[in-house]
Amino acid sequence: MLARLYSVTLEGIEGIICEVEVDVSRGGFDKPTIVGLPDAAVKESTERVRSAIVNSGFMYPDTQSLVNLAPADIKKAGPAFDLPIALGMLACSSGLTCDNLNNHVIVGELALDGRVRPVNGILSMAISAADKGFTSIIVPEDNAYEAAVVSGIDVYGVGSLAQAVAFLSGELDMEPVAVNIEEIFNTTCKYDIDFSDVKGQESVKRALTIAAAGGHNVMMIGSPGAGKTMLAQRVATVLPMLSLEESLETTRVYSSVGLLDRKNALLTTRPVRTPHHTATGPALVGGGTTPRPGELSLSHNGVLFLDEFAEFPRHVLEMIRQPLEDGTVTVSRAKGTITFPAQFMLITAMNPCPCGYFGSNLRQCKCTPNQVERYVSKISGPLLDRIDIHIDVPAVSFRKLRTSSGNGETSASIRKRIESTRKVQTARFGKAATNASMSHKQVEKFCTLDEPCEQLLKHAMTEFALSARAHDKICKVARTIADLAGMEQITPEHIAEAIGYRKLDRQL
Repeated sequence: MLARLYSVTLEGIEGIICEVEVDVSRGGFDKPTIVGLPDAAVKESTERVRSAIVNSGFMYPDTQSLVNLAPADIKKAGPAFDLPIALGMLACSSGLTCDNLNNHVIVGELALDGRVRPVNGILSMAISAADKGFTSIIVPEDNAYEAAVVSGIDVYGVGSLAQAVAFLSGELDMEPVAVNIEEIFNTTCKYDIDFSDVKGQESVKRALTIAAAGGHNVMMIGSPGAGKTMLAQRVATVLPMLSLEESLETTRVYSSVGLLDRKNALLTTRPVRTPHHTATGPALVGGGTTPRPGELSLSHNGVLFLDEFAEFPRHVLEMIRQPLEDGTVTVSRAKGTITFPAQFMLITAMNPCPCGYFGSNLRQCKCTPNQVERYVSKISGPLLDRIDIHIDVPAVSFRKLRTSSGNGETSASIRKRIESTRKVQTARFGKAATNASMSHKQVEKFCTLDEPCEQLLKHAMTEFALSARAHDKICKVARTIADLAGMEQITPEHIAEAIGYRKLDRQL
């Protein structure tokens, strides 16, 4: 007898609908065979399915069985096929009577006692099922809340194989899981930190406000303890709140690698990722035998903070250059390519020298000029060109540490100005884009300069031997400064401030 069901497998963060065919023949007893490019986890499902069926009180078919996972040219990974395989076997052995079994998409891992365990990537699976026209998806109970945020499809959460059989056979009535997305955002979209926590550093706050308003990448240079990490961690609190579309995009990435809290159906705050400088290339960019997203993709729609920037291996840093330009990561393998989203704001921090105190008033630097030059040169010129703003972060004086408490501008206040500036950019480009993403043609169109601005920029280009990319970066930052000031025309003051944010160009 033949049973046909539908399930989903993940390829990267994309869900692919698979047809699960179970054929139980009249031959002698033999171990079930699974075909259709299954990985080890899928092959092992035969033992889990056998125990789950028996321990749930059903009769396991004692005849030869064959499971085919189609399409056969796509690798099937993970334990999500356990539940549909078990239901298919029961349907073939008359343990399950259901005329519309193939009207549902079914996913779930089985425990030996028949419990249904949660699986990774359920959000992408539910989205794919809805896109393919399915109106119902059966998922593990612990995944139901996450899957229910997808509109246009009924989500049923089951806690055991027996419950799934009872529901499909009509013996158990179940209501689809429902969630209130607005309520989720209202209750969870909160930050525990605030920009007002930072004492002093007004010039750095100004630069970070400009960066957040225009989506610009930032490099902070300062002595240990100056507050670079504290500032970077608070940038996400002043960025515009996540839209539902952005939230779904980011949640899909976290769901696919099992980093989503089961209690939260969606990520409602912008992610901030802080990988250690010992991180490998695949960990940062993504990859592996079965490609999975790295830190760049986990920072999608959020902030990637690379502390001790000069300590990262140079070849690892060079791997992030193209994603900074494209907003995506493409992992190529012999069997094909997988693309992950990676639209993030890059914030880096580094010491000015190996000892960390070059130019500091707190301690005397012990490094030689050659050591300082070698340390700074660890960051390649092409990578520096892709970072719009370079700023000094001076140490905060004792007086400011003790007297400026509570006087700083709050994140909510800064966010209002940034959201207003982002609206100007959306109106300018006709879509949700930022000044940092402007092409060269758009720079020529939207960053027109009068004669004084032209002369100032020309002098800077000649004096500091700036590249064409650095020229565009200055124009983009100046455009953002003008937008924050509510001005249509870029002035020499805006150009001068933007040039001032090219610290390393001025040093080299």
